[in-house]
Amino acid sequence: MHRSIAWALAVALGCAGAARAELKPDNLFSDGAVLQRDAKLPVWGTTDRDQPVTVRFAGQEVSATPEKGTWQVELAPLASNSQPSTLTIAQGDVTIERTNILVGDVWICGGQSNMRWMVRQAAGAGPAIATAGNRLLRLYTVTRTGVTARDLGGELENCDRWLVDGPESVPTFSAVGYYFGRELQRSLGVPIGLINSNVGGTGAERWTSRETLAANDELKVYLNRGSSDLWNTMILPLTRFPIRGVIWYQGEANAARAWQYRTLLTEMIKGWRSAWHQGDFPFLIVQLAPFFNNHPPDKEPADSSWAELREAQTFAAETLPNVGQVVITDLGEERNIHPSQKREVGERLAQAARAIAYGQKVEYQGPTFERQTTSGDKIVVNFKHVGAGLVAAGGPLTGFAIAGEDGKFRNATAQIEGNTVVVSSDQVPHPVAVRYGWADFPIVNLWNKEGLPACPFRTDEFPASTLDKE
Repeated sequence: MHRSIAWALAVALGCAGAARAELKPDNLFSDGAVLQRDAKLPVWGTTDRDQPVTVRFAGQEVSATPEKGTWQVELAPLASNSQPSTLTIAQGDVTIERTNILVGDVWICGGQSNMRWMVRQAAGAGPAIATAGNRLLRLYTVTRTGVTARDLGGELENCDRWLVDGPESVPTFSAVGYYFGRELQRSLGVPIGLINSNVGGTGAERWTSRETLAANDELKVYLNRGSSDLWNTMILPLTRFPIRGVIWYQGEANAARAWQYRTLLTEMIKGWRSAWHQGDFPFLIVQLAPFFNNHPPDKEPADSSWAELREAQTFAAETLPNVGQVVITDLGEERNIHPSQKREVGERLAQAARAIAYGQKVEYQGPTFERQTTSGDKIVVNFKHVGAGLVAAGGPLTGFAIAGEDGKFRNATAQIEGNTVVVSSDQVPHPVAVRYGWADFPIVNLWNKEGLPACPFRTDEFPASTLDKE
């Protein structure tokens, strides 16, 4: 063949290949994906052609004509399927196949650095990585925006594509997310897909849409402060992809504005649900772990922004439907804002999901304040989520404080009586309020017999120390 003809043919073939490459499904539809069961399923992408795009999957065939370079079809709801299937996308003479696709439940793993904290960084990493290999657990990490290459921690090669659970995919994935998904898959027996979308050191306002912030007078202050950037780049593009729910570990960056976080977190959750158009899907929160930085735990009761942040998380869990929280007061580490025991956190989230998302009759939360009754110089506290009963782990109850009308809290004596705790102090003859675990680093030991720690609380309405902070 003449050299010029061979060159021209090579160019023509190269151009044809380039044209084919312009038909592209979204990255969420890569090999190994998990698609959400029992929900209408959009499939979308881009193209440089005007011809109809046809999608075939699980016996369905749906076509759509592209508009302005984008296309989208919608598959009818699919039942759970653990057998790998192929997703075919065709346009004219171009056909793309995505293989090893499962149908199950998809969960978002959102928040800041404690959600981002990788399996390889957490306690027990060696055995967890060595034994990874559940083909029904799939992992997807969204490329982080607004961070340096160094901050990506060597995970870039694993971003924006589905990976099957295994020794190569697990090390850089969220430890909390991984242990959550691993336990949930074992419990349910269906495929589980985890979408890891989080950035360290970020406030909840960055994960909240501008529309949500603008609609609330208390939150408008964030509109000109780099308002919504991570929502726009790391959450909004996911909202067409049906999910089962969200696990959320965040709040450290908002602790100084804890009172405002009551509003911010509840509005953020409502905004996410509105954007997904899936009703009140489960949203499971990890309560902040104990932490102190430059000073040891207070010996006397004191104000605590971290305690107020935990209260804000409890407020969201008790105000909104299908919102739960897991308490980890037993997992904090002195001067370590990233406690290493992530497996326990993930497994408690999985237990909460079993109860809230799947309706299983399992206790998923430790004792939670219900009401108080004053009896002379004592206050009797009743709890929800008592389970099989209350216990003091490792000795007499600790972490309780009591106050009179002056609002000055004193360390208190507390005793379990049946399913209640009786609190008193010789220094407070006429008590009006009780606090439990009200500290940055609470020293507490009230549990239920199911092995879950009690949620910190206060029964007073004295002004919060972060009330006027923005």
